Amino acid sequence: MANQSRRDFMRNSLLGLAALPLGAGILSRQALAQDLPRLDPENPQAKALNYVAKASDASDHPAYAEGEKCSNCMFYNAENQGCQLFPQNSVEPAGWCQSWTAA
Repeated sequence: MANQSRRDFMRNSLLGLAALPLGAGILSRQALAQDLPRLDPENPQAKALNYVAKASDASDHPAYAEGEKCSNCMFYNAENQGCQLFPQNSVEPAGWCQSWTAA
């Protein structure tokens, strides 16, 4: 009987250890959804992509079309207002950059 309890303990321990990476993945996704610092338009990468915090400010840019803004771009993440092009920052939902792509 004692051997059965030991086997159950070992099996449950191994299953618990195997589940740890799954739990860590879920927790890290929640941590990534926390507030990101807002992207500074003076950031070198932001300047390279002609990022503006207000899309209408880009009306003179040849790549800009009316209605394009970060919030309707395929790179935008609404959960944390993040952008795949600027992974360490959040962007203005009403902003724009020349890499805008329809969602």
